[in-house]
Amino acid sequence: MNIQTPGIHHLALRVTDYERSKHFYLNTLGFKQILEKPGLCLFQAGNNAVAILGPTDETPENDQFNSFRIGLDHLAIGCENEKELKRVAEALNRYEVENTGIKHDETLDKNYVAFKDPDRISWEYYMV
Repeated sequence: MNIQTPGIHHLALRVTDYERSKHFYLNTLGFKQILEKPGLCLFQAGNNAVAILGPTDETPENDQFNSFRIGLDHLAIGCENEKELKRVAEALNRYEVENTGIKHDETLDKNYVAFKDPDRISWEYYMV
């Protein structure tokens, strides 16, 4: 098949509490909103667009993200310097966002900080 693509156009994340998640991504993490429609917020994370979608009637009650289920494990966004990685790790702590602190990935020989959004969706801020 050999699909020709310049990369991912956008990612969409289903969340349990739209307003809480919108506040987290826009205010806590500081991503720039590029579009909002009822139940949909699209924001820019570097060169990527990420959408959060509120729950629907089909969303199981009390559902929670689990990185061990089939499907999404985590999202990783790039970081270009160690000083910025340290600044973000400290800010995550200041905002009381669950995170690992700076860790070293032995496989790729890169530093990163992993953190969870309000639905416990796993993100990494990863040295490029």
